[in-house]
Amino acid sequence: MNRRDLLAASLCLPIAALGGGGAWARALVEAAPATGGGFDEGTVPSIARGLAVRPWQAPAGSLPSWLEGMDYDAWRDIRFDPARALWNGQGRGFTAQFFHPGFLFRETVQVHEVADGHARRIDYAPGLFDFGANPVPRGAGGAPADGFAGFRLHAALNRPDYLDEVCAFLGGSYFRAVARGQLYGLSARGLALRTADPEGEEFPRFTSFWIERPAPGATQVVVHALLDSPSVAGAYRFAITPGAETVMDVRSRLYPRVRLDKAGIAPLTSMFQFDASDRGGFDDYRAAVHDSDGLALWTGAGEQLWRPLANPAVLQESTFADRDPRGFGLMQRKRRFTDFGDAEARYERRPSLWVEPGAGWGAGQVHLVEIPTADEYLDNIVAFWRPDAPLEPGREHLFEYRLHWCDAHDWNPGLARVTATATGALPEGGRRFVVDLAATDGDAEPVPEVLADRGRVDNPSLQRLPHGGWRLAFELHPGGEPVVELRARLLGASLDPLSETWLYRWT
Repeated sequence: MNRRDLLAASLCLPIAALGGGGAWARALVEAAPATGGGFDEGTVPSIARGLAVRPWQAPAGSLPSWLEGMDYDAWRDIRFDPARALWNGQGRGFTAQFFHPGFLFRETVQVHEVADGHARRIDYAPGLFDFGANPVPRGAGGAPADGFAGFRLHAALNRPDYLDEVCAFLGGSYFRAVARGQLYGLSARGLALRTADPEGEEFPRFTSFWIERPAPGATQVVVHALLDSPSVAGAYRFAITPGAETVMDVRSRLYPRVRLDKAGIAPLTSMFQFDASDRGGFDDYRAAVHDSDGLALWTGAGEQLWRPLANPAVLQESTFADRDPRGFGLMQRKRRFTDFGDAEARYERRPSLWVEPGAGWGAGQVHLVEIPTADEYLDNIVAFWRPDAPLEPGREHLFEYRLHWCDAHDWNPGLARVTATATGALPEGGRRFVVDLAATDGDAEPVPEVLADRGRVDNPSLQRLPHGGWRLAFELHPGGEPVVELRARLLGASLDPLSETWLYRWT
């Protein structure tokens, strides 16, 4: 975990600190058969249904003052003892370590191990941690916690003789993962509610986890999570398979307390500060700073879309209507060190995250929210699916999907993919756009198609690049319009698409 991870988590704390569970919800969980008793696939959904029919209650109690008053450096100095990791030395393919409460992470979660159809709670103990230079008070008021802030899973990701950190669940309903050779970047969440809404966002949180004990030499581990907030309770199941592409099969069962007409399914959260497509006046030695550079969509009708991200002057939201989408994701397409030039952050090693929906998602929209930021330590990009039909209380709403944490994800390899977008001012006014695309199949020269909903597009041209691929260039003259939506692609002689469709919002 790095400083940006922690500061990003602080965005949700004012509401997430209110956000569900607490002593009352924990008491309900403790009374369920899952704690010290039988456990099966229906246990967590049963608990969530029980929560949903009762009024939500804010958590009672707080951490000792010495933990709540910690700064980042003090909290980071508390380290879990790897020798005490769950399943350490058992050859099960995975181990689990736990995060200590404190600093921004004040709400504790309960963690259980599931084995042979039974669950046992993993109790907090100070001896699990090295507190570093932090003085630990003794006696009344000094008890550190009654649970953990979260946990992380380790597996033999990069070499067979060492267990690397693969994923972490920490803060609200946030979680993140890496594939082989990657570093942490963007995050996912269990659920988004009222994102970018004027009445304020609600942040559900995972209050309890159940981790199934993997078999010896296992390549997959299963995690169950209980979600709660004032508006909804939920049961989640994550089947996590690390590798060259780390895959999570997610089953989300939601039980609303109220009608949810602004729910975000499979939400992704990332950071975009600047790039050649939107430098925004940043005077920086680096060529680009971002965890993700574009939103990719594969529509239910089979169209492949690419929308470069922006760091706008004011918050903006874009929606892409669809039915039964085949996939969407926040992707990091730049993969060379020279694309960024940051020897510490190594943005070229940050994961892309592709969402592959299951059956029955129906009609809705992919939402993209872009928030202004001057700080690379704060996430400012959110993407999610919002169903057209509200999620009604009194029933279960099931969403299944697969998350691909990867370098890239091929969904239609026959189409040329956008590799770079750049823009600059014209001397006489207006903007020049340059879009580079990978090579297309065959030797015939494609036909460029460039459209704008306002203003005027001039001088479209197509050049073959020396290293292969194509460069599409054109001029935009907005004519006083404040916003112009652009759309471009390469077509074959019979006007069939040879490339994905490039989208851009000029403001």
